[in-house]
Amino acid sequence: MPTYDYQCTRCGSRLEARHAIGATPPACDHCGGGLRRMLLQAPAMHGFAARGRDAAARSLPECGKGCRCCP
Repeated sequence: MPTYDYQCTRCGSRLEARHAIGATPPACDHCGGGLRRMLLQAPAMHGFAARGRDAAARSLPECGKGCRCCP
């Protein structure tokens, strides 16, 4: 099953979820809000690819904190 990256539309929390391609996304673990799928890279199955993708995502600056889109 592929791993997908999500961001909560209510509180902004980010999380990963593993589920079938056509499955409905889960609710946010923190507040129960709806989730929006983030496309960081092609979905990874498991193992080293998933751990590397998670580390890469955490190393990216958040919007407004040194990102290219904010002055």
